[in-house]
Amino acid sequence: MNDARIEDRYRCAREIYAEHGVDTERALGELKSVPLSVHCWQGDDVGGFERPDSELAGSGLQVTGSHPGKARTVGELRADLGEAFSLIPGSHRVNLHAIYGEFGREAVDRNAIGPEHFRGWVEWARESGLKLDFNSTCFAHPLAASGFTLSHPDKAVRRFWIDHVKCCRKIAAAMGRELKSPCLHNLWIPDGSKEVPFDRLAARTLLKEALDEIFEVEYSPLHMKDSLESKLFGIGSESFVVGSHEFYLGYALSRGKLICLDLGHYHPTESVADKVSAILLFSPSLVFHLSRGVRWDSDHVVILNDEIRAVTEEIVRTKALDRVHIALDYFDASLNRVGAWVIGARAALKGLLAALLLPEAELRRAEAASDGFRRLAIREEVGTLPLGAVWDRFCLEADVPTGGRWMDEIARYEREVLSARTTP
Repeated sequence: MNDARIEDRYRCAREIYAEHGVDTERALGELKSVPLSVHCWQGDDVGGFERPDSELAGSGLQVTGSHPGKARTVGELRADLGEAFSLIPGSHRVNLHAIYGEFGREAVDRNAIGPEHFRGWVEWARESGLKLDFNSTCFAHPLAASGFTLSHPDKAVRRFWIDHVKCCRKIAAAMGRELKSPCLHNLWIPDGSKEVPFDRLAARTLLKEALDEIFEVEYSPLHMKDSLESKLFGIGSESFVVGSHEFYLGYALSRGKLICLDLGHYHPTESVADKVSAILLFSPSLVFHLSRGVRWDSDHVVILNDEIRAVTEEIVRTKALDRVHIALDYFDASLNRVGAWVIGARAALKGLLAALLLPEAELRRAEAASDGFRRLAIREEVGTLPLGAVWDRFCLEADVPTGGRWMDEIARYEREVLSARTTP
């Protein structure tokens, strides 16, 4: 579809939305201001560059698939991210894990990493017009093999992980200071057990004490912010998770930290969207990891499904676009990894756009009048409004491919770049 046709379709769509009291130009303007934090670990199957024999076994994570062309070096990963960002409209961020430092030939354990190991990422982000977020990596390590880290009963093991997270917070603060944008440091740990423990309180007490020590050092909120991420269960922690939603919610609200809601970390019948308004009444901001749960697995590529629509609508209707930090978190090695980034990011942005294009005034009037019929009828009619025409205009303005044309670029990149990585 040529540019003139896109403009024609947009003009028609703008008139249709205006009939419902929706200003599409205002919606597009708001969407431009929303950054997504794109996770680096989709590009190399959560391998990182800490050591060539890094394994995820026993970490609570499992990446399936063996599509050719995964990033093998920092340079390849940055190139792949650059290709993905060229197909995603808007200005965004990159989310790093601690295992993605540039350690060279030096053997650096996780309790000794520092900002110097991520200087290359900071320079690349600055040159690329990007900002950075950061995560401690409390898995895929010999001292995490038991399934416990910050709540490990062995004091020496706990000390190692406490020191690791302290290092990561220091790195995050340095990134935020250098790039003049607060770096979000997120903490997820795999701690838990396959079978039901006798004493849950003991492990949670150790975790609370570890967190209290970690957060003794305060950094400027202009440089970094802390968030805590729970999980319903994981591989090897099917019966008990130390850092449950209730634990972290209580800890975060009582300590002035942020809670991270991962869409794949709750029961399939539980509405994560419903938590937005409840938490934002008591917390200044909130973190979302957008993922897609399928049966027991929590990390499928994001698509524009009902759950994404529900979450993005709730963020928009609570006027919280500037209070919610939105990040992607999934890993799929069964398909083109760069394409997976683009699918998920574009789906998240489409969800936000659809939410911004809802006839809010009409819906609020119907609700204020206790007119459940009209409220439901309006929602049903909205489903056939021309969202795609407004989305194409957004992409056109951002100078990224409209419609499905970006798939041709992914195919070219795989043919010319990714396929060469598997050639002997």
